[in-house]
Amino acid sequence: MKKVNLCLLGASGAVGQEMLKVLEERKFPINELRLLGNREAGKKVVFNKKEYTIEKVTKDSFNNMDITLVAVGADLSKKFSPEAVKAGSIVVDNSSAFRMDKNVPLVVPEVNPDDVKLHKGIISNPNCSTIIALVALAPLHKFGKIKRIIASTYQAVSGAGKEGMEELEQQLQDYVAGNKLKNSTFKYQILHNLIPQIDSFDKNGYTKEELKMTNEGRKILHAPEMQISCTCVRVPVIRSHSEAITIETEKKITVKKARDLLSKAKGVKVVDDPEKFRYPMPLDTSDQDDIFVGRIREDISAKNSLVLWCAGDQIRKGAATNAVQIAELLLPELEKKGEEAPAKKTAAKRTCVRKKATKK
Repeated sequence: MKKVNLCLLGASGAVGQEMLKVLEERKFPINELRLLGNREAGKKVVFNKKEYTIEKVTKDSFNNMDITLVAVGADLSKKFSPEAVKAGSIVVDNSSAFRMDKNVPLVVPEVNPDDVKLHKGIISNPNCSTIIALVALAPLHKFGKIKRIIASTYQAVSGAGKEGMEELEQQLQDYVAGNKLKNSTFKYQILHNLIPQIDSFDKNGYTKEELKMTNEGRKILHAPEMQISCTCVRVPVIRSHSEAITIETEKKITVKKARDLLSKAKGVKVVDDPEKFRYPMPLDTSDQDDIFVGRIREDISAKNSLVLWCAGDQIRKGAATNAVQIAELLLPELEKKGEEAPAKKTAAKRTCVRKKATKK
């Protein structure tokens, strides 16, 4: 397999660090690794037992890079992702910058891997909650065609990055010590609390985080008419998001059939044995890539409707792993490009020789 030159923008953040971990675990074929950052430039990072220094990102940082993984916010991505494309690199962007751009595929490899082939230089990584939900729902949609989704998400503080995790941990320490609790990352104290708001509110009363699942879900499933409503809640859990989801399908799906479909699906682990108190929980799903699905039951309030509960590590599958999986889907394209380059050079040389011979 051809080794590629890979660039990571945002190498010191929670997602960037997880990307490096996943790249190492999955033995991604790297020839040259270039780590970039903004404020974190100069920081040392270890990858595969080798120390790297994060370089200050500029528009010239992407020269000779085959793939660029972007693990920064939308503003920086909008500034530098197009520069990476100009330099000939394919961008896999974890931010929200290009997700709803009609010319940018939005990909979950277990759900719509072929959409990668539609890229024009940039491929977007969906929102973490969207990824977790769709890995669980795609097998059911393929069988019974989902018409409507109602979801409630219970999102860990790590969804707000290192600052979110540090704030919860600090509040816990201050609570035990009897100190006054402070908050800055979240609008309210998160310890012993739930905050039913993630991101800002839209004029229709939904938050931007909630609308991401609606808009991204339709795009990924190629189902523009699908009805989706979501409520997103921040909870005092360090890592892994959980979701309660109700679906209505055109074709009836029994609980038995749903378990069968999900047990055979890639990236899904069925954990559904209420009598033995077995169901998905954040503690069990942290630091791994499967989406755990359980509490599968028929909705007693509607026909052709199922209710389920799922949980997944949003830093890994909800961000870093999904991006690396997309990069893996690009390897055949890069392999082919590498094979075509020498052939083009040879053809160019032959043309040059013929022109010289004609002149003589």
